[in-house]
Amino acid sequence: GAALAALFTMMGFAFFGKTLFNCIPIMAGVSLSALIVKKKPRDYALIAMFGTAMGPLITFLAFEVGVKPVFALPGSFLIGLGIGIILPPIAIAMLRLHQGYNLYNVGLTAGFVGLFTASLSHAAGADILPLSMWGTEREPLLIAIVPAIVLIAVVCIVAENPGHGHSNIGQAGRDMLKIMAMSGRLPSDFSDFVSSKGALLNASIIGLLFWIFMVALGAPLNGPVLGGLFTLIGFAFFGKHPKNVFPVVLGIIAAIFVFGKSILAPGPLLAILFGTALAPLAGEFGPVIGFVAGFLHLVIVDRTGAWHGGMDLYNNGFAAGLTATLIVSIIDWYKSSKSD
Repeated sequence: GAALAALFTMMGFAFFGKTLFNCIPIMAGVSLSALIVKKKPRDYALIAMFGTAMGPLITFLAFEVGVKPVFALPGSFLIGLGIGIILPPIAIAMLRLHQGYNLYNVGLTAGFVGLFTASLSHAAGADILPLSMWGTEREPLLIAIVPAIVLIAVVCIVAENPGHGHSNIGQAGRDMLKIMAMSGRLPSDFSDFVSSKGALLNASIIGLLFWIFMVALGAPLNGPVLGGLFTLIGFAFFGKHPKNVFPVVLGIIAAIFVFGKSILAPGPLLAILFGTALAPLAGEFGPVIGFVAGFLHLVIVDRTGAWHGGMDLYNNGFAAGLTATLIVSIIDWYKSSKSD
């Protein structure tokens, strides 16, 4: 489940922000970090993959600071290695903050590191200016890609036991009900805890529902939107299901209308897709808390991008981590005070 979440996230962000050039130094650095503490690189493989959220920093240093390529290219690679080395210990510390209620923990980690890198860049006189590239075309191939993935998932469910397709679908439905009874708090590997069939059906339903919602809204199926849909599908194996996702989405949509924002603007639209990182709060504490979390998420996600200058591709993960930490801290305080 965790590996599929990472793979789908990598594929999704390959539409916007990630390239081999800016991913490899960070992944190599995380592998070095594992060796430093005498672990196997595969032990940190998930952090290495998710840690590529810091990829824009590598590209920025290599091509945008005005240094000659002969120095900028190796320099950016070395800094990528350094970022990768420090990511694992910070990611472990960040997980303690929100206690597993933010599914994009490395997004919070990358945002935290991004605060320092953006500040250092500013101090050196190389301000990171905001850059927005938002496609508005609706190409047939990009529109069709999510339904195609959903179809493949359904075929996988049926093909697991050829000749018993109906019973496979029925079992997958029963297993999905078990999945929906789980909170989704990290780590929640649905394919391991329940079954691969149930997780595949969950991914199919979540992917298709959000795709239909985007199409109905008239949203462009561009790189960032596809990245959000791919990430949703991936984390449907590792924490997200309809019961814990939709209260958060409703809270985000409510905040969009309360504060007079356009639901089709890049920020709000991506918050609907990526703000579902807060799904475990709804799964653990109920839909009201999930709604509140979604509402607060939209408020803060508007601010956090400027803090790290866009150096964290998982800006919603950064905002979700802060939101989850706030809510969980209050709930823990209330519970401990009540028990006393």
